[in-house]
Amino acid sequence: MAVTESVRGTVPGTEDARSAHEGILRRQSARESAARTYARALPIVPVRARGMTIEGADGRRYLDCLSGAGTLALGHNHPVVLEAIRAVLDSGAPLHVLDLATPVKDAFVTELFRTLPAGLADHARVQFCGPAGTDAVEAAFTLVRAATGRDGILAFSGAYHGMTSGALAASGGARDVRVARLPYPQDYRCPFGVGGERGAELAARWTESVLDDPKSGVPEPAGMILEPVQGEGGVLPAPDAWLRRMRRITADRSVPLIADEVQTGVGRTGAFWAVEHSGVTPDVMVLSKAIGGSLPLAVIVYREELDAWQPGAHAGTFRGNQLAMAAGTATLAHVRENRLAERAADLGAHMLRQLRRLAGEHACVGDVRGRGLMLGVEVVDPEAPAVSAGEPIVTLAETARPAEEQPRPAAPRLAAAIQRECLRRGLIVELGGRHSSVVRLLPPLTITDEQAAAVLDRLADAVDAVSGGQAGSTSAPQRPPGPGRQGDRAPHTD
Repeated sequence: MAVTESVRGTVPGTEDARSAHEGILRRQSARESAARTYARALPIVPVRARGMTIEGADGRRYLDCLSGAGTLALGHNHPVVLEAIRAVLDSGAPLHVLDLATPVKDAFVTELFRTLPAGLADHARVQFCGPAGTDAVEAAFTLVRAATGRDGILAFSGAYHGMTSGALAASGGARDVRVARLPYPQDYRCPFGVGGERGAELAARWTESVLDDPKSGVPEPAGMILEPVQGEGGVLPAPDAWLRRMRRITADRSVPLIADEVQTGVGRTGAFWAVEHSGVTPDVMVLSKAIGGSLPLAVIVYREELDAWQPGAHAGTFRGNQLAMAAGTATLAHVRENRLAERAADLGAHMLRQLRRLAGEHACVGDVRGRGLMLGVEVVDPEAPAVSAGEPIVTLAETARPAEEQPRPAAPRLAAAIQRECLRRGLIVELGGRHSSVVRLLPPLTITDEQAAAVLDRLADAVDAVSGGQAGSTSAPQRPPGPGRQGDRAPHTD
């Protein structure tokens, strides 16, 4: 309370405000774990926020293209979300009810089922999990293992599914004897050195071989988990034809298909659920982040034929978060009723075109990709030679790209410099990808055309600064954002 009051009592931009800001950061560094993440790259102290704008304790304003790692579909403190939360608080309803039925929960499930892909909602069951997406991933694994009597899981290189043991085992970089790793198709750094439809076809054949070869060393799995767009893996949209192929491969072999829509769901990619781009209906959907309307909530939705587990097979104390369900209902309905997924598709396509122009102007931008308002800019070393064609898993002489068309090495230091320069200009972005060399843009679905233009301007300025060798630290702003670049003003909540 004392810290909050001391910040409120200062005038933004004054020496007192800067002192309070620096003091909070010092105390965080001294008291919090070495495992902290976002706080290291983003040394800001948010005190107020609305829409896409965050105001720091030092009075500076930022356009937020992180959105709580994709959690804030409607941005910060959207009126429909605040109204829904206040309604529950004012009603006297219990806030903690384990997994008991409540009117708030019933309304959430009704709205959630209204949005589900065709073919799933009419024959679905929902399991409320602990409040994080990683717990929902664990629940999905428990479900398919109980339903199939099998144990192994198929997952993909570059995946990210969470931080608990089972979810980590299925994420890229982990090692677990129960998880078989498969190649995830991508154009820019194709594991087969070819990219395009040919690369996706080879990835699909690899998967079929692993499943059908009795000597592959991979026993019949309990399920396959995939992200329709790999987020932490570097913003890699799955080709629609490949995703349909995975659906056929798993269906033909009675392997449940699990779609991890934790970050891609609720309109983020230009469809309400990212699997809808390919027309695929998975057997299990893992949902979190945006479904809670900014508050912790996670569920799995699955075909009723899989509902073979016993009571208590996956439980948790905090499964009945009434405030999150109310906020989630309001968010889901607002996105659906206002066609924000379609808006994300249109604006995202425009931003992608503009980012590709940026790539044409700067050799350090190796690739630009994404879907809807889930965008990535891969940063490479413009001075280094292209990666040799011998690096891929398999090199096919007749179809491999020429050496001069191979991508240059990733440049994580340059990417970090661009992130710092963005912050100096009042723009918050995240880094991802195999080498943390992909600048990721996850703006809220409510972003305006003017804000999108400001995001692109600030990012372009940051790339210009880094390309010119002018990248500095975040200790002081290089220059304040110009007129028209402020975004929506953060409200004062005193």
